[in-house]
Amino acid sequence: MCKEKTTDLGNGIDDFADHIGDAHRGNPISQPLRDDAFEKTDDEKIAIIQEHVAAILDTLGLDLTDDSIKGTPKRVAKMYVREIFGGLHPDRAPGMSTFENKYDYGEMLVEKNIVVYSTCEHHLLPIVGRAHVAYISKGAVIGLSKMNRIVDYYARRPQVQERMTRQVVRALQEALGTDDVACVIDAKHLCVNSRGIRDIESSTVTAEFGGAFKNEDKRQEFLSYINLSTTFNA
Repeated sequence: MCKEKTTDLGNGIDDFADHIGDAHRGNPISQPLRDDAFEKTDDEKIAIIQEHVAAILDTLGLDLTDDSIKGTPKRVAKMYVREIFGGLHPDRAPGMSTFENKYDYGEMLVEKNIVVYSTCEHHLLPIVGRAHVAYISKGAVIGLSKMNRIVDYYARRPQVQERMTRQVVRALQEALGTDDVACVIDAKHLCVNSRGIRDIESSTVTAEFGGAFKNEDKRQEFLSYINLSTTFNA
């Protein structure tokens, strides 16, 4: 019978700061959160954000009594707290159930083309792309959908792509008990594509290679899997 182990990420990567004390604000993997970040309830946060969004729209000269826009402040506030920034709260971390590798599968497992929807923390504009994640088991395996969920969890924050890439790898290393984890993210940043230089063609690629993936052969094997065609005809 396979044995299941569950790692709660709410007490994992975000609490990594607890192990390094007051220096945690300098840790490049931890999210830059205040100590009182979760003292307010979701409803309290929504009410406060709603007021601020209304003030922004009013400052811009919009008529907040208009039927089309009067509900916008609350919609935006709910979206921030419960959807696009929902990954800030450790209670929303997916359970990371792992199982004994009873098949003795010793090659890398790759989950590719995971959709990424995140938000750039510099301009609060979307980051949209794909993540490719791989690991080599050292006795534990993880459900395939959990890999998608962990990417989604760290994407649902005001983010920097470099940090998100490292967070995904660190979380999977912790859950699987191995350093042999890799992640590549290729994404478009609307702060580049829709404002400023307005370059709609460029994308940003980040990578984090742990353990065996630091070896050139393993890294190239992983990258070759990413480039395999996965188009199927029913």
